[in-house]
Amino acid sequence: MKTTFCRIAGTGSYLPPRRVTNDELALQLAADGIETSDEWIRSRSGIAARHYADADVTASDLAVAAARRALEAAGIRPDQLDLIIVATSTPDMVFPSTACIVQRKLGIENGCAAFDVQAVCSGFVYALATADNAIRAGQSRRALVIGSEVFSRILNFKDRSTCVLFGDGAGAVVLEAASEPGMLSSVLHADGRYADILCVPGNVHSGIIAGSAFLYMDGQAVFKLAVHVLEQVAREALERAHRVAADVDWLIPHQANIRIMHSTCKKLGLPLEKMIVTVDQHGNTSAASIPMALDYGVREGRIRTGQTVLMEGVGGGFTWGAALVRM
Repeated sequence: MKTTFCRIAGTGSYLPPRRVTNDELALQLAADGIETSDEWIRSRSGIAARHYADADVTASDLAVAAARRALEAAGIRPDQLDLIIVATSTPDMVFPSTACIVQRKLGIENGCAAFDVQAVCSGFVYALATADNAIRAGQSRRALVIGSEVFSRILNFKDRSTCVLFGDGAGAVVLEAASEPGMLSSVLHADGRYADILCVPGNVHSGIIAGSAFLYMDGQAVFKLAVHVLEQVAREALERAHRVAADVDWLIPHQANIRIMHSTCKKLGLPLEKMIVTVDQHGNTSAASIPMALDYGVREGRIRTGQTVLMEGVGGGFTWGAALVRM
């Protein structure tokens, strides 16, 4: 039997038009008595700006815009898809899945499978690995994998330690079956013992929100754990693909904090010039951050066909994962 492999056929991304700089956000927070500044935010995170979706814009709206760009890049019509996976922590509603809503908005009526993945900032890597496995198993031929978030909806703008870090956006890739491997390896992990250090602890109960609907993060605990697991999972993905760090042309870590990103790059022995950075302009867009950075690198002409890209994410759950891809 001929082995089926999987490759990335196209990438796309979308940012809502409203760009909010650190100075603008500082003025907004000052009106509520919360002090911060451009210097304070940059020095701790590397973030200079982020984008916020308008009140009537949903995660599925952002996802569809990114998806259309990825489909165009791949030269594939929406009705040629047989799988849609959306990674999001900010879905349009409790159910149905945002993926089903994306399917409807793309005008797909072929009955293709569609579902969401919830692994927070690791969500895109989880979704990518899931779609890769479906294609390798012969269940799918073409898959649309999207990370889409409207994190501005769950931010507590009285907590300067978290509200300055996150933004909204979406990124997408089209995967298709191939005769040669494009997806070289993937590794996924989780440890629920750390569920409380990064979470939105509220839930819907009897028509109201029980508990807090705002994001909570123990920044120091997340930082310490992230630095450790990102190096570990990157090395696992390389080993599984029989590669070494020197084989990596581009590193795309989850765009959360420039200090975490620099630490991971240095621990792997990679020059910082090999790392794609968008956190300065996008902020932390959770599951959208990796595919947005990937698309940015592709459209800038930096990431080219035949190059090897290492993508890795870490997020609430606690979850983490990595994928090694030949473009």
